[in-house]
Amino acid sequence: ATLSVTPGDRVSLSCRASQSISDYLHWYQQKSHESPRLLIKYASQSISGIPSRFSGSGSGSDFTLSINSVEPEDVGVYYCQNGHSFPLTFGAGTKLEIKR
Repeated sequence: ATLSVTPGDRVSLSCRASQSISDYLHWYQQKSHESPRLLIKYASQSISGIPSRFSGSGSGSDFTLSINSVEPEDVGVYYCQNGHSFPLTFGAGTKLEIKR
């Protein structure tokens, strides 16, 4: 999936697990030609060095990553990861792009 947004927009990305995984859900951002970067751990816990505009919510099987006032540098692919049980699978990802 691809999401085209305007700078300043509030963006919400959703992730649904096939079964309840409590809060064992992590969010990653991957920019072109870079390794994935952990944004949010355990559904809603912030990561040092990650801008405060990124936040996470949810538990059980439904989760949301929010970007409050998206910036051009936020382009990339966003993945959720099941951290509950092996295999630690990733979602298919959502590509975030800036409208031109």
